[in-house]
Amino acid sequence: MHKDIIDSLQLSDYEYTLPEEKIAKFPLEKRDASKLLHYKDGNISHFSFVEISKLIPAGSLMVFNNTKVIPARLIFQRDTGAKIEVFLLKPILPTTVINEVMLQTESVTWETMIGNLKKWKDGEILSGEIIHHGTSIKLSASLENRNSKVVKFSWNGNVPFVNIVEASGEVPLPPYLNRKATEEDKPRYQTVYSKKEGAVAAPTAGLHFTDEVLHELKKNKVKQDFLTLHVGAGTFQPIKAEKITDHDMHSEQIVATKHIIEQIAIQKDKIVAVGTTSMRSLESLYWYGVMLLRGEGEIFMIPKLYPYIDHDSLPTRQESFEAILEMMNSKNLEEITGSTEIFIMPGYEFMVCDGLVTNFHQPGSTLILLIAAFTQGSWKKIYHQALEKSYRFLSYGDSSLLWKGIS
Repeated sequence: MHKDIIDSLQLSDYEYTLPEEKIAKFPLEKRDASKLLHYKDGNISHFSFVEISKLIPAGSLMVFNNTKVIPARLIFQRDTGAKIEVFLLKPILPTTVINEVMLQTESVTWETMIGNLKKWKDGEILSGEIIHHGTSIKLSASLENRNSKVVKFSWNGNVPFVNIVEASGEVPLPPYLNRKATEEDKPRYQTVYSKKEGAVAAPTAGLHFTDEVLHELKKNKVKQDFLTLHVGAGTFQPIKAEKITDHDMHSEQIVATKHIIEQIAIQKDKIVAVGTTSMRSLESLYWYGVMLLRGEGEIFMIPKLYPYIDHDSLPTRQESFEAILEMMNSKNLEEITGSTEIFIMPGYEFMVCDGLVTNFHQPGSTLILLIAAFTQGSWKKIYHQALEKSYRFLSYGDSSLLWKGIS
């Protein structure tokens, strides 16, 4: 890893002009009708997303993020009529494990963002009524800590929290869409393979996949597996620090099964991450294996700049994932849960991923830095072509299939 490179990074080098009309405000009628930009060996070509199966070599392993977006925007009304919007960020109690919190049936405590906070008086309990399967449930919210915006939710009826938010929340569309969520957004801001509730933003690279495309990939001998990274609202946070490495990277929760760890440990051919969230998860898992091999403890938490420490020699992908397997076998674990703040930027050496399916990202974002690192600086050429060819940008926009570097 090249620490001198990351220390000299300038945010201005990762900005570009994104005209408002290039931002896709609504999804296409058909998921797989989007355009697909293909970048390989320094060359760019253009396809329809439905053709992706012919661009992935047989024997490759595609890794998908099966997180499911929860309607994380909860609206409460005070007696005075003022509306308070509570946006779920990450759980605190009774556990920080999102999959477990979603199954709680009495109360949960979350760190949140709050709209109209000044109208919410200290000690005031907000409440609302939810109809779940024909039964009325009372949901209450109390402000536990105003400064850190910690809110405790309580309800009756012995119903899991996931059902509470499904019945009462609104789809948390990205702020740059600048519109209210519609009924159409409920299914469309969700991948067809979403399974594990807990994300507050969609892993948007996966929005283009249909059952037909997935079937075609299988037919072409492309393997598929899943992990979970619960996408946080921090994914939309622009870099504001003058020195890029000072950016406060958001932490996101990863869940990986023993099966996918085994698959990666034996995979000889290409590994293609579907989305930057899958890529962050896979690369973070590699570094967790490094920590285990170095005897740095078994807590799965990757600090943002851990990969840029001067490591003498690094294990292979196989060695790292075998170390995770060994730990899981010794503890009889079928899955592991951890968190990552990994900051992938130019100077990063990719240890797991050979290919990436991803949308087109905001200027000056951490995701642009990731793309710049993966394509060894060719991101400007790629984005210039996408703008020139009228690709649609951001969450509901078109797609790209990128291969590592220019080799």
